[in-house]
Amino acid sequence: MDLTNALSDMLTPLRSGASLTQSLPEQIATKLSERIVSGAYTPGQRVMEQAVAEEFEVSRGPVREALRLLEKEGLVMILPRRGAQVTNPTIEEVNEIFDIRAMLNGLRDRLIAEGKQREQLIPVLEKDIARLAQIAAVPGPGDEYIEIVLRLNRLLTQAAGNQRLQAILGSLAVQTVRYTRLGLSTPQRRRQSAQSWQTLLRAIHDGDGDTAERIARQRVIDSRNAAVEHLRAQAAA
Repeated sequence: MDLTNALSDMLTPLRSGASLTQSLPEQIATKLSERIVSGAYTPGQRVMEQAVAEEFEVSRGPVREALRLLEKEGLVMILPRRGAQVTNPTIEEVNEIFDIRAMLNGLRDRLIAEGKQREQLIPVLEKDIARLAQIAAVPGPGDEYIEIVLRLNRLLTQAAGNQRLQAILGSLAVQTVRYTRLGLSTPQRRRQSAQSWQTLLRAIHDGDGDTAERIARQRVIDSRNAAVEHLRAQAAA
């Protein structure tokens, strides 16, 4: 699976719920989401309703509904007389979103470490986390690393057993994935991240909810700080 497919897997369940069948607007929204979070659509770029309709060979109605779905997820904002535009959150807004995600990831990983389901999860986690350690220092944008991190987070969110928590974290994951990629864009950051995942694995194995919560929060904060540093550098340039 490549990064595009990993993004699609992460995005699709958020709109389809328990159903395996997506509506036409949901299908369009998923495709547009992939482009936004992968950087194909850049912050501030307009998403032209007519162009999207022509591309997908549909009327403008389903496209309009797809854009409203993306607006709810914080990926676009719909402006009067200007249409949809890819969001470009301020650094303060990025900090706020990541702070919320850090707290909820901490709760999620505590629930997993203290729950009985951890014994079933550990073999899957061990395989992926071992791979993270192997590829953390590989030069380049780290697509495989990010793909595995997305998969691990999705697995942990689903395993937490709290549907409301799953829904909120799913939405936050979509809103932050662009900046998570920035936060894991260097080998140094990926090595730091891999060590964090290894510590989390030990905490889950030991049933140590306190450590699992602390490590989960810090991992998100570290990613936030690195992403904000990139954003500040871009703004300065």
